[in-house]
Amino acid sequence: MAADILEHDRLVTLATEIVTAYVTRNHVQAAELPGLLRSVHAGLLTLSSGSVEPAEERRTLTATEIRRSIQPEGLISFEDGKAYKTLRRHLTKRGLTPEAYRAKWGLPVDYPMTASAYSAQRSQLARDLGLGRSRSAVPEAPSSAADDGSTDRDEQAADAEQSATQEPILRPDPEDLGDTFEEEITREPFDEDAVES
Repeated sequence: MAADILEHDRLVTLATEIVTAYVTRNHVQAAELPGLLRSVHAGLLTLSSGSVEPAEERRTLTATEIRRSIQPEGLISFEDGKAYKTLRRHLTKRGLTPEAYRAKWGLPVDYPMTASAYSAQRSQLARDLGLGRSRSAVPEAPSSAADDGSTDRDEQAADAEQSATQEPILRPDPEDLGDTFEEEITREPFDEDAVES
């Protein structure tokens, strides 16, 4: 009987030391401490009794826990309880893909991997840079045409129509030109030219 009490006290002390070490390195809510202490103590008790049962599967998260993990400024990771703007890099460091993370914690398929505020900020930056718009949708510079009501597009259409009606320019065949290309073109040197003597 006394040995059982000593063993129990030793396990409680050991569980307290383990939880203390864990809490100094990880963020844990005060309300979660008793449950953490109980689970560590139960694990130590199981190990000390010598009967190790197969590891139980992760519990399924409630809808409230999932909803609380999605915040505008960051997503709370179920792996370590910290908030992240995007979970992808965090999950990669832990050897998980977004699909594996969702499956591990029983999250819906549409569970976001990026915080909404961060996503909106990146979208606005892309819009400001003009990304995603076709070239014709980019606003053109103001026209310097006279106030006769013509626009750049009208002028471009007229130029296109005129060029369509003109005959194509024929280039002469170099063999027909003879030696004209072999003659050197000379000019008088300018003062700016660096003429070496």
